[in-house]
Amino acid sequence: MGWGAMSLRAAWEQNALAWAEWARAPMHDSYWRFHRDQFLALLPPPRRLLLDLGCGEGRLSRDLKTRDYRVVAVDSSPTLARLAHEADPEIDVYVGDAASLPFAGGTFDLVVAFMSLHDFTHLPEAVGEVARVLERGGRLCLAVVHPLNSAGSFESNNPASPFMIRGSYLGSFRYADEIEQDGRHMRFESEHRPLAAYFDALQQAGLLVEALREPAIPDSAIREAGNRRWQRLPLFLHVRALLP
Repeated sequence: MGWGAMSLRAAWEQNALAWAEWARAPMHDSYWRFHRDQFLALLPPPRRLLLDLGCGEGRLSRDLKTRDYRVVAVDSSPTLARLAHEADPEIDVYVGDAASLPFAGGTFDLVVAFMSLHDFTHLPEAVGEVARVLERGGRLCLAVVHPLNSAGSFESNNPASPFMIRGSYLGSFRYADEIEQDGRHMRFESEHRPLAAYFDALQQAGLLVEALREPAIPDSAIREAGNRRWQRLPLFLHVRALLP
């Protein structure tokens, strides 16, 4: 089966062990170097119960726990859910579909979807489920690959390289990035969607946007000159939304 014929859910299960190795290497990827701390600054203080939606191998769940959040986690990949639970058995981790969450309505005051919504096949349904499991006054905090980033690419590694979009930014399409870094290999499979797709899903679910961030890559994260081209365009999009 070619990667295009495989569901996103199946693709992440297939790449689960590679992702765990990649994600758990300290200071290896964008989580540590670019935007974890900026995303955490977007979150409201700990209150009742937080859902980590698309938790992967659990690194964000563990970081949130150290910041006094009471965390429940869910992922569609059985392997990643198992790894997350093994890394911290005190965190309840569930295997579940984001479009049909295994929780009662109003269970959580905060849902965090960090770098996961672009890996879900059914975006409006997933955001609708977020709204269902949130209590009134609860919030969704999300981070995704910035749609500008996923729509195009730089022509070269030159810091002044032009950024080109050759297809349609406004359409949705499946894409994959193969990355080799420091002796590790990872295949990222996701869905490009324009900004409007995310904000339409929030609107349909009755969520109101409170904050939007396009975090800049700090100079301290630049390892080679070519990386500076990403200081001209946003890599990620951070949003906080309220269920009134």
